[in-house]
Amino acid sequence: MEHPLVVGTDGSDSASRALDWAADEAARHGLPLRVVYASRWERFEGEVPPDGGERPSEQVLAESVVASAADVAHRRQPDVKVSGEVLATDAVTALLNEGLHATALILGSRGRGEIAGLLMGSVSLAVSARARCPVIVVRGDVAGLAGTHGRILLGVADPARETAAVRFAFHEAAARQCTLEAVCAWPLPIRDATEAPLLAADARRYHEKQASALLDAALDEVARAFPAVRVRRVTVEGPAHKVLVHRTAAADLLVTGAQHRQGHFGLQLGRVAHTALCHATCPVAVVPQQA
Repeated sequence: MEHPLVVGTDGSDSASRALDWAADEAARHGLPLRVVYASRWERFEGEVPPDGGERPSEQVLAESVVASAADVAHRRQPDVKVSGEVLATDAVTALLNEGLHATALILGSRGRGEIAGLLMGSVSLAVSARARCPVIVVRGDVAGLAGTHGRILLGVADPARETAAVRFAFHEAAARQCTLEAVCAWPLPIRDATEAPLLAADARRYHEKQASALLDAALDEVARAFPAVRVRRVTVEGPAHKVLVHRTAAADLLVTGAQHRQGHFGLQLGRVAHTALCHATCPVAVVPQQA
């Protein structure tokens, strides 16, 4: 059975952008789309009266939000099978549970009540850090959201731990018939930069060669399974979180990995993923490397 794409909604502008993006993504991959809204109205307003009396206002609002979102998605992509449901729990718990049976979770970068331009949504951040499936946070400028750049951006740092992220990026590039740009950043140690010019040049060549080898190790095997995908391999000096966020200005999606922490529940979001989720100018996919 096909696992659907799951998009969270709450009626906010950010959620509406995520819904549009999710509908297009479902059409691109030929997947069903499931729209969910988490609401704990039962806790505050009680159960539905057994005699069929008037329903609580929060329940009516929740059902209206989901129905409206599902209708918008269907009208945007008529060929996509769309379903919707109100989940009686908090948003993080609901989305993490949905992620157990989803191809990916798609969320807006902020929810209702958060300050536009200032706060990264707490729900999006928490779900990205703990979900067992890829989480795509829809954010960015008009061009990044529209997918007009024809480029998927993949950050590579540790080939042994990023197989799932690499495969995800290739799948996206193949579905969009666009270029995959794989980037490995190599910050030059301060002690190397302050050496004599010839020694510093040698250090740069060494680190660049190491970065190139990391890209080859990460990409070569997966690339053979996607011969039609154009791959651009980039090594660049600088901190990875700054390099990748800067390059999102010319990307339609940034893909980065996340690792399970030993002895802890969930995933650890490294500096790259955390920075991208807060500052990228295109949607960001955080892909867990399953054990």
